[in-house]
Amino acid sequence: MIVMSRTGRRTTQGRMYAAISTSIVALLLTTGCHKKSKAPLPSTAPAAMAQAPTVTLAADPVAIDVGQSVTLTWRTTNANTVSIDGIGSVDPNGNQTVMPSTSTNFHITATGDGGSAEANVRVTVRVPQPQSSGSSSNLNDMGTDAAFHAAVKDVFFDYDSYDLRPDAQSNASQAATYLNAHPAIKVVVGGYCDERGSAEYNLALGENRANAAKQALVSAGVSAGRIRVVSYGKEKQFCTEAAESCYQQNRRGQFNLDR
Repeated sequence: MIVMSRTGRRTTQGRMYAAISTSIVALLLTTGCHKKSKAPLPSTAPAAMAQAPTVTLAADPVAIDVGQSVTLTWRTTNANTVSIDGIGSVDPNGNQTVMPSTSTNFHITATGDGGSAEANVRVTVRVPQPQSSGSSSNLNDMGTDAAFHAAVKDVFFDYDSYDLRPDAQSNASQAATYLNAHPAIKVVVGGYCDERGSAEYNLALGENRANAAKQALVSAGVSAGRIRVVSYGKEKQFCTEAAESCYQQNRRGQFNLDR
């Protein structure tokens, strides 16, 4: 309420009422304009999931005679502990030489925060068998070239490859049977290629083919010391026509008596 004097000026009481009214209005405006702010919610982002371990295990060579050694090589990722059956705890990555007395399956386990992983590799140990009286005559029997080639067939390869095909695996298995029955025989394996590609490339490819054929015999029980390899690359061709049937004849691993 504002009280005016006769001269038109505000009285002291009027000025007091005006000040109170102004304060009340300001207070109401201030209260209405500000809302209570909410506190920020804590972060609920999930923790990163641990990666699952991986492990590989290899043996070199995979076939030996009794008394020879093998090198085991393993690699892991995301693993805290690694162990090999029969050996115990090992480093996450490494190699170790072992000398198994019998054919053995080596088993490795890698464990980490994300779980576990396993791998296996088999090493074949060839144990000499005593010769029976009926086969003793074969100990010094080198046989003839005709008998040898009738039992020991060449192996053939696909273009630009030294992987043994199923038919080559079968031929190598039959060859090993004959050679194991005639331990006096030594073999030379020649690696051949068709005419395509450089001479240097085909020499390397021929050597790989000869070694693949040798390894197939070794895995089937033939002593590695009885086998010699040589690469002829594309220098010696069995067929000279520019046709696939001819090229196939030249892509081979050839077995011969090594006298």
